[in-house]
Amino acid sequence: MKVKDIGEQGLLRILQKFCPAEIVGDDCAVLPTNPHQSLAVTTDMLVDGVHFSDRTTGPYYAGWRAAAANLSDLAAMGAKPLAVTVALAVAADTAVLWVEEFYRGMTACLEVYHTPIAGGDVVRSPVVTVAITAFGEVECDRTISRANARSNWAIVATGFHGASRAGLELLLNPEFGQNLEKGDRTSLILAHQQPKPRLDVLPILWEILDAAGEFSIAGMDSSDGLADAIIQVCRASGVGAKVDRTKIPIPHSLSEIVSTEKALEWALYGGEDFELVLFLPIDHAKLLVDRIGDGSAIVGITTESSDIWLSDSSGICFDFRLEIDRGFQHF
Repeated sequence: MKVKDIGEQGLLRILQKFCPAEIVGDDCAVLPTNPHQSLAVTTDMLVDGVHFSDRTTGPYYAGWRAAAANLSDLAAMGAKPLAVTVALAVAADTAVLWVEEFYRGMTACLEVYHTPIAGGDVVRSPVVTVAITAFGEVECDRTISRANARSNWAIVATGFHGASRAGLELLLNPEFGQNLEKGDRTSLILAHQQPKPRLDVLPILWEILDAAGEFSIAGMDSSDGLADAIIQVCRASGVGAKVDRTKIPIPHSLSEIVSTEKALEWALYGGEDFELVLFLPIDHAKLLVDRIGDGSAIVGITTESSDIWLSDSSGICFDFRLEIDRGFQHF
C-alpha cells in the first residue's frame, strides 16, 4: 500500500494515532505554561539523503534521531519538553509502512521523556523531508545560553564523543571493524541510530547550582561536533579556550579500529553525539562530572583571549587552533 492509495486524509488518520486525542484536531495545539517560565521553541529539518538514509538508519531509527535532535536542543537550553509538531513531505508512491515506522521511531524516543506529538502538516514532495518543531518550558533564571560563559570557567562534555561517527562508518562499511567485540560494535552503531538527548543531566545540574546559589551557565549540544560547540559558545560569550586533547572522552573501542588522530578527529568534528557541552565555574563542574560519570569530563578551560587552542597536557603534540569549518557544513 502506498501513500497515494490512501490519500491525505487517510495518512492523517494514521498519523493522528500517534498524538493525544485531546490535543490534536484544531488549527493549533494549545499548551499552557506556568508563571515565571519561558516557552522554548526549536525547529529542525531533515532531508532524505542528507540527514538520513535507509542504508544506515531506516525509517524507525530516522524517526528516533529526528526526535532526539529536537529534544537535545531543548536540553541545551535547560528546558523541559512539552510537545512537538511534525511537518512531513513525502512522494505519492512512498510506502505507508515507511511513514508509520518513521513515526514509531519518533514516538519511541519521545515517550521516554513524556513528550507528545501535538500535530503537524503533510504535503507532497519529490524528496522526503521532515520538519519538527519542539516546545519546552524553562525557568527564566535557569536558561542555558551560549552567551553566558566567563573566563576561567571549566568546559564540560557530558559524555563520549566520536561514537556516532564510528557507528556511521560501521554501517556504511560492514567489513570495517571486524575485530571489534560484538558488544562494542553494537554500542557504536546504536550511538548513531539511537542517540539519547541528555535531558537527564538537567536535574543534577540544577541541584548543584541551587546548592551553590549560582544560576549562570553557558552551553549548547554537540550535534555538530565537540569543536563546533566549544567555538560557538566562546564566540557568543567573547572568551577563548584551552582544550586538552588528553581529556576529551573518546570510547576505548575506537582505538581498535582507527588511529589516535582519527579518533580525535571524529570526537571533535564527527558530530551527532548529542551530548551537552557546558561552561560553568570549575568547582561546580567537578561536582557535575562526579555525579554524571559514564564518560563525562572537564575537557578545557575558558580564557580571556579570543583564541581557541587544542593543547596536549602530556607535551607530545603541538598546540593548534580549533577551526569551525572542519565540521559538517550544509553549504
